[in-house]
Amino acid sequence: MLKNLLKLFSISIFLVFFSCTPHRVESPAYTVINVEDLISSKRNISSIETIFSITFENDGLKYKGDGFLTISKNGDMTLRIYYLGFLRFEMTSMNNEVKSNPVIDRNKSTILTEGFRDCLFWWDMTDFEMTEQSDSYLLKNTFRKVWLDKGTKLPLKQTITLMDGRELRIFYEKPERIKEVWYPSKIRIEFIQYVVTLDIEEILFFL
Repeated sequence: MLKNLLKLFSISIFLVFFSCTPHRVESPAYTVINVEDLISSKRNISSIETIFSITFENDGLKYKGDGFLTISKNGDMTLRIYYLGFLRFEMTSMNNEVKSNPVIDRNKSTILTEGFRDCLFWWDMTDFEMTEQSDSYLLKNTFRKVWLDKGTKLPLKQTITLMDGRELRIFYEKPERIKEVWYPSKIRIEFIQYVVTLDIEEILFFL
């Protein structure tokens, strides 16, 4: 019963936030587009909004909730996490200034800011080289690697080397489609001892 009520609550939040939105970006079918055209078709996406279930793991402990995120290509974002319909966590990042309630440490901030931006804007790479592997394409530059499935052209995994040398690891699963827009509906982000898993329920892309 509570699960159904929470789902209805999440849907109501989605309707409030998305009742008056710009047009959705429709991507070509991934099976008929090459990688270069795919990357080019996504470069005009300026922001993403999504509703998801979230699991946060730390040293064997798991915390679950439901989230709403709006995030821009430049990293500006608003994140809200709810538990049983009640707001439990809120964070904003504007011009690289992060504020949260409750306050979190630097490592959690990194996974929720850089991790979320790069996992969703996985195509936002410059000066990369592409190599073809047996079942994937590898896009690589000096600090970032993205593996794309040959069939769907969706990301399989990603690694990002941060300025301090530490590494974010991102894994993608469960391709879903809204009309002709394909996206991975499950994303797992690993950073030092933290693991964050997103199960995406709704997602919109805006120019």
